[in-house]
This record gives sequence, C-alpha cells and structure tokens, in this order.
Amino acid sequence: MLFDTSPGQRLVGIAKLASQSELLEAKRQVEYFEIATRSVLNRCKPTMPFRWTVNPYRGCEFGCKYCYARYTHEFMEHDAAEFEDRIYAKANLAEILKRELPKIAKRDAIAIGTATDPYQPAERRFLRTRSILEVFARERGWHLSITTKSDLIQRDIPLLVEIARANVLDVNVTITTLKTNLARQLEPRAPRPDLRLETVSKLAAAGVVVGVFPNPILPLITDREKDLDRLAKAAKDAGAQYFGGGVLFLMPSAQRVFFPFLADRFPHLVRRYEERYKKSPYLRGAYIEELRKRLRAIRDRYGLASAPVDYRPDLWEDERQGELFPIA
Repeated sequence: MLFDTSPGQRLVGIAKLASQSELLEAKRQVEYFEIATRSVLNRCKPTMPFRWTVNPYRGCEFGCKYCYARYTHEFMEHDAAEFEDRIYAKANLAEILKRELPKIAKRDAIAIGTATDPYQPAERRFLRTRSILEVFARERGWHLSITTKSDLIQRDIPLLVEIARANVLDVNVTITTLKTNLARQLEPRAPRPDLRLETVSKLAAAGVVVGVFPNPILPLITDREKDLDRLAKAAKDAGAQYFGGGVLFLMPSAQRVFFPFLADRFPHLVRRYEERYKKSPYLRGAYIEELRKRLRAIRDRYGLASAPVDYRPDLWEDERQGELFPIA
C-alpha cells in the first residue's frame, strides 16, 4: 500500500492527489505516477530573479545528495529520501499553461526546472517538458530560462531554436564538478560532467544562449579556486556565455540525506557542516563574501558574465507580425 488511508489519517491537498495518482511505470526502484495538476505556473518570492516557475515533474531521479527540493515530497506524506524513487508526471500541462499565460504579464520571467530537473529520465517516456516547450514555440515576447543537468535537452534543440526566435530564452547547464568520480557520488544518477559540457557546446553551436551553473558550490568539497577555475575555463571553451555560482542551501529535509552521505564519504567534514547548517539552511558571513570575490576573479579571467545577458529575438512581439513556422 502506497499510502495509509486508515481512519484517523485523512489526506488533503497535494497528498490526496498523490494518493490518487495512477501508476504509469516502474523501473528498478523508481516508480512513475501521473498526478492531477491545478496550475502549471507557480509564483515566486519577489527576491528571486524570476517571477514564475514551471516544474513538469514532482521528484527527480538524479538523486543529488544535496537537493533542497526534497521537502516537496513531504507535502505528499512521503519521506524526503523517496524523492528520487517516486516520480510524478504532472497531467495536462499544455492545456493548463495555455489557460494561464494570458493572465500574467510578459515582463515577468518564467524559469523551467527550479525544483526538479525537466530533463530527468522520466522525460524520455512522458514528454511533459516538451509539451510545455511546444506551447512557447507558438508564443512570442516571453522571457524564459531552463535549468538542467541532462544531455537529454539536446533532443529539443530545434524546438529551443524556434522558441528563441520570438522569445528571450537561456539555458543553464548545471555542472558542479568536472571530477567524474566526485560527480557520481554527489549526483549518482545524473549524466557525467563531460556529457553536460558537450551539451553546452551543442546548444551554443545552435545559437541558443547558454551558461554553466557550478551550483551548488559545496564548501570544502567543490569550492577550491583551482577547481572552479578549471570548470569556468571548460565552460568558456564549450561556448558558455556566463558562469553562475551559488553556495549550498541545505533544508532540514536535505540534511537528513546529505549528513549521512558526508559521514560515509567525507567524515572529517561532518562537524563543520553541522555547525554551519544546523541553525539555518543558508550560509552567511565572511565565507560568502570570499566566494563571491573568487568567482568574480574567475569570470573576469575568462570573459564570462555572471548571468544571462538580455537580447532582442528576431521575431519580437511588436515587430515582424508574420506567423511563426508551425512545429512539425
């Protein structure tokens, strides 16, 4: 039984929807469900660089040990450790998105893939991310970003090129480290770093605005200057235009997975991490300032911006009013 529905425990909201979800497929220890969706666009806090987020899936198969979004499974009465094993594909995304877009301002940026990777393995089967992109390929005037660790996005390069003709689009490829063994420990089911760099190259060659996010930067694990410098140079050589850099944000639900991982792989760091993250999921103070300086110097060295640079697409909303070519 997936959920305890005995008297005394009444599921409501997203937990109720999850309990009613149809099993789509099971692979190894991963199970796929389809979950009813009330809304595609989720409003963000004003402090974020985007106003709306879109996450086509709940849960993420990549199993990143540090993932902050594990808490979203707790809303469905799941343990945070099940985040990579119970994947929910959201239903009817294209239809809902078409209804919601006219209700928001086009000046508001929309970010796809902020909590779960939109190109995780489930996307090969269920095409939920592609269904969203097909809607935007028939729109113009939006500001969109996609964040992913996956080389599967290469499948959609022709579609991304079409979107970028009439909308501002940038793709953030997350590469936390170039060390394959370390990446496999931190992100056990994600594509290798070299495959992600190859993805940057192919996106850049197609004319898509692309950058690399070394996020999250993990103190004393991936934050050494020589490692960040090597990654930035590889990003530049692959055609990246910008290089991000945000330090680890560690929610309590993520700590329950990340701290045992540290104890197993980096036991000498457990005490220092606990001292810094037990009181708050955010790091503050001198370390953050030093890391910012380090990243600024690295970006300057390779001529990289810190974030995507805005541009005017060929077909903007108030220009060249001809219809976009239909998607085949």
